Amino acid sequence: MIKKNTIAVILARGGSKGIPGKNIKLFCGKPLLAWTIIQAKISKKISKVYLSSDSKKILEIGKKYGIIPIKRPKNISGDYSKSEEAVLHLLNKIDFTPDGIVMLEPTAPLRAPDDIDNCINNFYTNKLDSCFSGAILEDFLIWKQDKKKLIPINYNYKKRATRQLRDPQIKETGAIYVFKPKMINKYKNRLSGKIGYSKSNVWQSFEIDNLKDWELVGLFFKKFLLNKYNKFKLNKS
Repeated sequence: MIKKNTIAVILARGGSKGIPGKNIKLFCGKPLLAWTIIQAKISKKISKVYLSSDSKKILEIGKKYGIIPIKRPKNISGDYSKSEEAVLHLLNKIDFTPDGIVMLEPTAPLRAPDDIDNCINNFYTNKLDSCFSGAILEDFLIWKQDKKKLIPINYNYKKRATRQLRDPQIKETGAIYVFKPKMINKYKNRLSGKIGYSKSNVWQSFEIDNLKDWELVGLFFKKFLLNKYNKFKLNKS
């Protein structure tokens, strides 16, 4: 495969209502943000790692770990701002166009050391326009509340099939997205065109939004990932 110029963009806002200051809060011995930085730096497929944030404290952590800080304007850093806005802002700040962009958020830290490179390989090998890390859900029966009525979303309860006969669902883990610059510029969306996914475990699909998530994700990280990362030299820049 021809060598590609692939960059990583880590998105980390300063504001957080669920867990104040969560991106710099210690998680398994390091600031939560630091684990995503380390995962991006371990990658053999990423040429440069950028950190987009409106927070001076967060950007300082990025500098200490040797990645490139990009100050994000307040008007695209609010609770309802889209991640895509931050990526487009960054693309306007750099003086080259990469072949691919890897978007990473610190609130989804359950990435194994080779997950990012596997997703990138899948993206280029299969000539995708966008790709995400996805977990296969084989036995999840989902309903939604519609006013006073419950409605099944992904199966027919009147013709309840055995688990072996149900079609598996694919859940975005939120941990890794890879896409072409021209596609996000055109559609303002991380997913567009020919879309693929890179397989993850179900336990990797949990993200941190509140304190209960923090505890649960921490348990998974310590159980499955911490020893793997301790084998790497995780020094700062």
